[in-house]
Amino acid sequence: MTNEPFEIIGADRPGRWLVACDHATNIIPDWVHNGDLGLPAADMGRHIAYDIGAAGVTRHLSAALDSPAILSRFSRLVCDPNRGEDDPTIMMRLYDGTIIPGNRNADDAEKEERLQRLYRPYHAAYADLANKMRDPVICAVHSFTPRLNGRHPRPWEIGILYADDDRLAVPFMEACRSQGWCTGDNQPYAGHLPGDAVDRHALQTGRPNLLIELRQDLIADEAGQSLWANRLAPLLSDVLTQSGL
Repeated sequence: MTNEPFEIIGADRPGRWLVACDHATNIIPDWVHNGDLGLPAADMGRHIAYDIGAAGVTRHLSAALDSPAILSRFSRLVCDPNRGEDDPTIMMRLYDGTIIPGNRNADDAEKEERLQRLYRPYHAAYADLANKMRDPVICAVHSFTPRLNGRHPRPWEIGILYADDDRLAVPFMEACRSQGWCTGDNQPYAGHLPGDAVDRHALQTGRPNLLIELRQDLIADEAGQSLWANRLAPLLSDVLTQSGL
């Protein structure tokens, strides 16, 4: 699926979890400013371009849960699949102190092309995958930088984000804390943006859900990604079983 704006893993796996990674990669499609948003490689390797380590955790977690996964194949800087179409941050012009040259003067026509060729196919594939599953449970995997420019260090190892539906989030937070992990309750971010991916594919459809944020320094390499996926999988399975959902 190298030409698709998404990758699906294990579509026929029998598990109930649908593991989603909205910010899996820093790929800039070649038709977007000739594949270059004008940022140096160092910036494209930062959290502003993608969620470092999240894709690896998603792959391992999907396997451990014997469940399907969907991952984006375009950078969040091109357009952010975890925003509603009318969200002004869907195409960032300034992010964590860095100007995005390729977005600075992008007009509505360019934004529409990105939505049409990337954002909407990703969400259509996400919805189709969920609709083909029996009683799917959404687990979104993200990662966060240990520190934003000019801000205090973030102490959490893991954050659990949720909106009004906390059926899984609250017991899962308790399970994480029982492991001794520094666990954020809707930290380092608030758990709901209207039109975001969880809203679109879980809240609006009544599906059980939670969003996991892992600190990037803990999952920056393959060993960390595998470690955390294998830590999380049994907790997720236990919490879902105990919930009776």
